[in-house]
Amino acid sequence: MASKVEVARSDYAAFFPVTTRWQDNDNNGVINNVAYYSYFDSATNQFLIKHCGLDIKFGSIVGMVVSSSCEYISPISFPAKIDVGIRIDRLGNSSVQFSVAIFEKQEPFACAFGHFIEVFVDRVSKKPMMIPDSMRKKMEKILVSNAN
Repeated sequence: MASKVEVARSDYAAFFPVTTRWQDNDNNGVINNVAYYSYFDSATNQFLIKHCGLDIKFGSIVGMVVSSSCEYISPISFPAKIDVGIRIDRLGNSSVQFSVAIFEKQEPFACAFGHFIEVFVDRVSKKPMMIPDSMRKKMEKILVSNAN
């Protein structure tokens, strides 16, 4: 686990609630590392579908994760209600880098944090596509202009 790292709730622009499940725990009684990636994926896709108009069933453009990471700060266990904070650190022509973090309810600092990079591609050819302007404008609402 990372030591002495503090990732603040105030650093994130949008939040998506998640209730952990019994099956998320591992044999040590804490949420297994792979579950965090599921939480990240669910939150970023909720944002893209609900706020950016991504049509996951019939749209011509789809997002494909090409890179992800997670740093674990402190363990959480079932049952826990968490918030997944997201923001956009980089917005390219066909890609977006989401910064994501897991917060227990009402806690000011994250239990874990990481990133997800998605490239938007044509559904059929799987070749990169420009992010549509309508989607880009909605993404810009959570873009952190001073991200590294």
